[in-house]
Amino acid sequence: MNKKDKIYVAGHRGLVGSAIVRLLKQRGFGNIITRSHGELDLTRQEQVEAFFASEQPEYVFLAAARVGV
Repeated sequence: MNKKDKIYVAGHRGLVGSAIVRLLKQRGFGNIITRSHGELDLTRQEQVEAFFASEQPEYVFLAAARVGV
């Protein structure tokens, strides 16, 4: 990965996702994209397709999960 690549981290507020974001920032990656569940519902295909079409991230880290369900 290049430092300027666009990276999307799904689940950035959780334990694993926040650790991924911290590590990426520590290593100099600055083009990190995050969206809360309110901004992007990953269970809604049309929202996900529109997001990927507009943002076009080079890398995706999927750390989103439902806890306690």
